Amino acid sequence: MKVVSYNVNGIRAAIKKGFLEWLQQANPDVLCIQETKAQKEQLNADDFTAAGYPYQYWFSAQKKGYSGVAIFCKEEPKNVVYGTGIESMDFEGRNIRVDFDGVSIMSLYLPSGTNDARLGFKFNYMDEFQEYVNQLKEEVPNLVICGDYNICHEEIDIHNPKMKGVSGFLPEEREWIGKFIDSGFVDSFRHLNKEPNHYSWWSYRANARANNKGWRIDYCMVAAPLTDAISRAYILPEAKHSDHCPIVVELAV
Repeated sequence: MKVVSYNVNGIRAAIKKGFLEWLQQANPDVLCIQETKAQKEQLNADDFTAAGYPYQYWFSAQKKGYSGVAIFCKEEPKNVVYGTGIESMDFEGRNIRVDFDGVSIMSLYLPSGTNDARLGFKFNYMDEFQEYVNQLKEEVPNLVICGDYNICHEEIDIHNPKMKGVSGFLPEEREWIGKFIDSGFVDSFRHLNKEPNHYSWWSYRANARANNKGWRIDYCMVAAPLTDAISRAYILPEAKHSDHCPIVVELAV
């Protein structure tokens, strides 16, 4: 199973930049997208069906043009879960999950900490999400959580490790994602790739992408029981429909 995760920074804008044509070429079995910035009815479902994805599941924010996640599938999942059931999290449309036999896949969009209020919201979200996942794993052990975590884990994951006072690389955020992994997950990309200079997001400022001054803040976290099923994990920086790029994990399931 080939799973792609992609923060598209607005699905309608990405489509204008050739996203649907790229999707047909990439040809994942499951596509997790974040930051859709759209309601389902604002898009033409037939366009995604024509690209090979008849099963489309959206969980949008209550606020229009903001946040939102979705999952597109080639095959119909046996179950779809919208949100977490935690009201303080779900109004921003940040979690959706599809269940197949042998594996369940979630698209996650963790908040960014752009100011003090949002940073507080992010930390609260992180705590509630960890608790939610701890309980979920009891019921769904073969869990793959793909998405934009808005956190660099290690110094190798950011072009300038001196940026310790910036949200996304705060010691508390890095500690949280380390503990999240230790709670029973594998960072699939880093599991198979130990080299530096691999990133999934670049600022639009200062020609950052051309100079590869990026951050690796997008992850396909694979539950520990599936570790041996990870056959490939890689990043697709040449896809340029967003300030993020797609990340991929391939699982022998």
